[in-house]
Amino acid sequence: MTIHLSALIAILAMAFVTYLTRISGYFLLAGRSLSPRATAIMDLIPGCVLVAVLAPSFASGRPAELLGLVATMLAATRFSLLPTMLCGIIVTGVCRALLG
Repeated sequence: MTIHLSALIAILAMAFVTYLTRISGYFLLAGRSLSPRATAIMDLIPGCVLVAVLAPSFASGRPAELLGLVATMLAATRFSLLPTMLCGIIVTGVCRALLG
């Protein structure tokens, strides 16, 4: 398997830009104290990104994904983000295995 130089450059450039977006928040907010409202908003961002990434697959109407969505929503009423995500992943995986 060979990789073209242009593909390698594109991959490295995308990785660099992704890394810059990840660390830019640290540099922009360094030394500043956030208000409680801003802190609350920052705490919500991971969940919003997760929903934005996952929403298209749930709009597909496939039963396994819809059952996983229901399980995730129910888990979200009881648990924090990590157990909720694990519940959704496990239920969706099991449903895909059983329902095909």
